[in-house]
Amino acid sequence: MVCGILLVRRGFRANATPRSWEATLARKVRNLAIPKPDRNLKNPLGANSDAINQGRELFVTQCAACHGIDGVGTTTVGRHLYPRVPDLRAASTQTLTDGEMHYIIENGVQLTGMPAWGNPHLEPSLDSWKLVLFLRTLRPLTRQELSQQAALATSAHYVGSQACQKCHAEIYERWKKTPMANVVRDPYNHPDAIIPDLAMNSVARFTRNQVAFVYGSLWKQRYFTRIGDDYFPLSAQWVVAKRQWLPYLVPPTADWWAKFYPPDNLQRPTGPTCDGCHSVGYDIHTRQVAEWNVGCERCHGPGSEHVTHPARGNTLNPAAMDSVAANDTCIQCHSQGQPLTSPIEGKYYDWPVGYNVGLRLQDFWKLEDCTLGQTTFLYFPDCTAHKNRMQGNDFAQSVMYRHGVTCFSCHDVHGTANYAQLRKPAQQLCLECHGPTSPNGPHTATLEEHTHHKDGSAGSECVACHMPRIETEGVPDTFVRAHTFRFISPALTDQYQIPNPCTSCHTDKPTAWAKDVMSRWKEVSPWRMQ
Repeated sequence: MVCGILLVRRGFRANATPRSWEATLARKVRNLAIPKPDRNLKNPLGANSDAINQGRELFVTQCAACHGIDGVGTTTVGRHLYPRVPDLRAASTQTLTDGEMHYIIENGVQLTGMPAWGNPHLEPSLDSWKLVLFLRTLRPLTRQELSQQAALATSAHYVGSQACQKCHAEIYERWKKTPMANVVRDPYNHPDAIIPDLAMNSVARFTRNQVAFVYGSLWKQRYFTRIGDDYFPLSAQWVVAKRQWLPYLVPPTADWWAKFYPPDNLQRPTGPTCDGCHSVGYDIHTRQVAEWNVGCERCHGPGSEHVTHPARGNTLNPAAMDSVAANDTCIQCHSQGQPLTSPIEGKYYDWPVGYNVGLRLQDFWKLEDCTLGQTTFLYFPDCTAHKNRMQGNDFAQSVMYRHGVTCFSCHDVHGTANYAQLRKPAQQLCLECHGPTSPNGPHTATLEEHTHHKDGSAGSECVACHMPRIETEGVPDTFVRAHTFRFISPALTDQYQIPNPCTSCHTDKPTAWAKDVMSRWKEVSPWRMQ
C-alpha cells in the first residue's frame, strides 16, 4: 500500500530521471536476458575502413536521432526517454562483448525506446555487425592512452605521409588525389601543375624557371618564387573558371595583416601569410617544413611513435575527440582570424602559430569579430561570411555546430568521388538527418511541400536554400557555399543587401515577387520571412 501510494504521488513520467540503482538494475537485467551463445559471438568482420564507414552510415540513419551524432545521447529524444538513451562511449556500453552489442541491436530491448533492427523474415544481414564495428570507434581513450598522447609533443617527430601508406594504403591512395594533398606543387616534380600558358600572361610576366611552387588548381592558381629561404607570391594569378590572367596583390585596406607589409609581393614572404596552413610542421625560425601540403600528420600529429609501434594511444584522431576539438582541426585553417599574440618575433602571421591538433585552438587563435547590422570586409550584416576561407567562422555560428556535428560528419578529407570530398552527394547527406520523418525536420509530409520545387530539381536541393553560393573564393565570379545553414530571406536582401537564394536563382525576378510567393506557403511562419 505504501509503495502504491508513493507511486501514485510520483506518477509515471518519461522525462523523470531514473535513480542510479534503477539504471544499474535495468542494465543487469538486460544483459542477463542475452542468451549465452549470442553473448559469446565474435564479430565476423575485420576492422577495415569500408565496414566501419558503412557502420557509421547506418548509425547516422538509424541511431543518431536518439543517440546523437556523437553517441552521447543528449538529443531531444534521448533526454526524454525512460530509461534514458545510454552513452555509447561509456564503459557500461564499451565493456559489452561484440555478441552482446549485436544481440541488442538485432533484438532491441523490451520496455525501452530501443527497437529491434534485425528482421527475422529476411536473410541474416551483416549490418548489425557493421554497427558494432563503428560503435567500437566511439570508445574514449584510457588514462594510459591519454598519457601516451600527451607525451607525443616531446617524444614524437614528423615522418611524412608516405610512412602511413604501408598500413593505410587504401586511405593513402584516396588522399593523394585530393586538393589537400596537391594545394602546393613543385612544377619540376609535377610538370602538369601549371594550368595556363605562361606566355599568354601580359599582366605581370614571369618565366617557368621563376616558379618554385604552384598554389591551387580549383578556383585560382598563384605562383611562388624562391628568394633565399623564403617564398614570395608573383604578381599575376590565373582564374580557372574564366581562363583569365588577373593581377594579384592584397591591398593594405583588405586583410588585416596587409598594412604591416610593403605593397610589393616580393617583400611579403608566404611563411607568415600562407605556409603554416599549406604544410605540415612549418617552423617559424628555420622557415622549413616537415612536408608540403596538408599531409596525414597535419590532422593526426607527429607519427614516428605510431609508425614504429601502431597503437590507438600514440596517434591523434579527431574522430575520437569532442566536437569542439574535432572541428578545430579544420577551423585552424578554414577560418579568418588573428593569433592572440601579434606580432610574433616581429612578424605578423595569418595562421595560428603554435597550435597543433589536440591543443585548444582558442589559446592561439581568435576568429574575426562580426558586428550585426554592418557590412564589413569579411561579413554580411547577419554575420554570414562573404570572404574566402570563412567556413569555420560560419560553421561556429550554426545550429549544427551547437549539436555536435563535425566537419567530417559531411566531408571525408581522405578523399571521395564527390564534390568537396563529401561523404555522399549533398542531398543524400542532408536527408540522412533531415526529412519528413525526422524529428529534425522539415515538418512536412513530403520534401516537395517543404521546398515548393519539384523533387530532383535544382530548387529542391537542400543546399540551394540553406547553403547558397555567396562567399567569394578570392577571384571574380567564383563563389563557394555558406556554412551557417541559415535561410536568408528576400526581406534581408531588401534590408541589408545580403544575396538570398530565391532571387539568386530566379535572376529575372525582384525580391517583392519572392516575398509574395513565400507569403502563401502555409507551413512557413510569416515572421521568419521578415
